[in-house]
Amino acid sequence: MVRLSDLPDYEASHLLAKRCPPFKTQPWVRGPPLKERRLSVVTTAGVHSRGERTFNLIDASYRVIPGDTDGGDLLMSHTSVNFDRSGFQQDVNVVFPIDRLRELEAAGEIGSLARFHYAFMSAGARAEDFEPGAREVAGLLKEDRVNAVLLCPV
Repeated sequence: MVRLSDLPDYEASHLLAKRCPPFKTQPWVRGPPLKERRLSVVTTAGVHSRGERTFNLIDASYRVIPGDTDGGDLLMSHTSVNFDRSGFQQDVNVVFPIDRLRELEAAGEIGSLARFHYAFMSAGARAEDFEPGAREVAGLLKEDRVNAVLLCPV
């Protein structure tokens, strides 16, 4: 990803002017230690499995990524002209760290990985447009007994 200081002034100003809601410094709920957690990844990088429907501009839908998907089988259809894809092209783990999480699972650092992970594409749509899909994904995560989510915003 490009650093804010590397952007032209007009682009940096545009990004700095975006409204970001404040969050409390404490978690909403407490969970078990990482070694006992079941973890899923949710990314906004617009990644999807080969053969899946691509993301379109102003697309608030999501894609389901099966837990056994090889990182090399993921494609990116993120449509923002401001998005630098070079990191993803070199290593999918930059936006979807599935290989690193599998290593942590094998080492016993996390309890287990979920059966499914989820991807959104964050360009163009308004935050409120994502609520229906986010509610669906929350239900799917609960169904899969996920008690920790790694959010990978792009």
